Amino acid sequence: MKILVINCGSSSLKYQLIDMENENLLAKGICEQIGDANASFTHKVPGAEGKNIKEPHAMKDHGDAIKLVLDTLVSAENGVIASMDEIGAVGHRVLHGGEKFSASVLVNDAVKSAIKECFKFGPLHNPANLKGIEACESIMDVPQVAVFDTGFHQTMPDYAYMYALPYEFYEKDGIRKYGFHGTSHRYVSARCVELLGGKAEGTKIVTCHLGNGSSISAVKDGKCFDTTMGLTPLEGIIMGTRCGSIDPAIVPTIMKSHNLTPDEMDTLMNKKSGMLGIAGTSDNRTIEGMSKEGNEKAKLVESMLCHQLTKYIGGYAAAMGGVDAVVFTGGIGENNPQYRTRVAEKLAFLGTEIDEEKNHIRGEEVEISVPGSKVKLFVIPTNEELVIARDTKAIVEAL
Repeated sequence: MKILVINCGSSSLKYQLIDMENENLLAKGICEQIGDANASFTHKVPGAEGKNIKEPHAMKDHGDAIKLVLDTLVSAENGVIASMDEIGAVGHRVLHGGEKFSASVLVNDAVKSAIKECFKFGPLHNPANLKGIEACESIMDVPQVAVFDTGFHQTMPDYAYMYALPYEFYEKDGIRKYGFHGTSHRYVSARCVELLGGKAEGTKIVTCHLGNGSSISAVKDGKCFDTTMGLTPLEGIIMGTRCGSIDPAIVPTIMKSHNLTPDEMDTLMNKKSGMLGIAGTSDNRTIEGMSKEGNEKAKLVESMLCHQLTKYIGGYAAAMGGVDAVVFTGGIGENNPQYRTRVAEKLAFLGTEIDEEKNHIRGEEVEISVPGSKVKLFVIPTNEELVIARDTKAIVEAL
């Protein structure tokens, strides 16, 4: 079975086509700035550079983008399948499933209604996710499966996900911690369990997904026990453009002193803060270069991230009653050895001993702790699309 994996943003559409017989990636790409005059299309076929595309391409909506992707996948020049009939199902990443979904589901009218009900929690992502589903339904007569970013975190105990606000806000409005990057935390924690011997029961793992958006999860017995992101992806550690956790009183203070509307404040915290707000850029490689050149704000960003990583990992180790392994993943987690070194050194009291030679291996799965390290350290490249494809295959085969 071949599965098409779709991840729709408000103005973008990422895709991968995966052959589930051997879990090989056949093609991937992205449609960017959908609905804009500067819309562009990138299509890549592993091992066949002559089939790659990177060009401007008009797309008025997500329906146009889906049609472009499907036409390209079957085209004589750039395609990888003979016809659309080879695609057995489509798996969709959906940002927010609220408390309704703890697992992936076959899409039907009730599921689409539930996704709509979560628009308030994911106003940018959920509507786009639903657009992607409906666009595929209009073109393809195959099962559609929704895989929720929040699903993995639904195993958190109430004392981990509740906020100390009047209880009625939870009952009436669903205000609680949901967590995100669920498919990534699920993939790398499961892989870590395999590396630790294959038995989830009794394991205590901290997974660090670090990129433009970052989150940390405590995974106990193979299930999420706690995570840093909250009602929205804004909570937690410093990110590319998000501020992470701050004193809530800062919000009305800034709004009053700068005469900002709620939407303007939301934009400030989500798109103008974090690394960008302090160092002037959200690109970690640029920050790393600036830091080496002596830029104090870049150095501050690095120190803040390392401090917060150490604090959360140590806190989760305490909450779980120990820790067997720490996993680094995501664009920064997989590619920035200096953060891993600094964090391992700070956590040495827990028993983390890093192998610096292995720590500088890039682009592959590797244990970066020395033999005998009480707490093992791993770099595990994430594969969220494969998680979505596996769930989709399982659901379709069970029909």
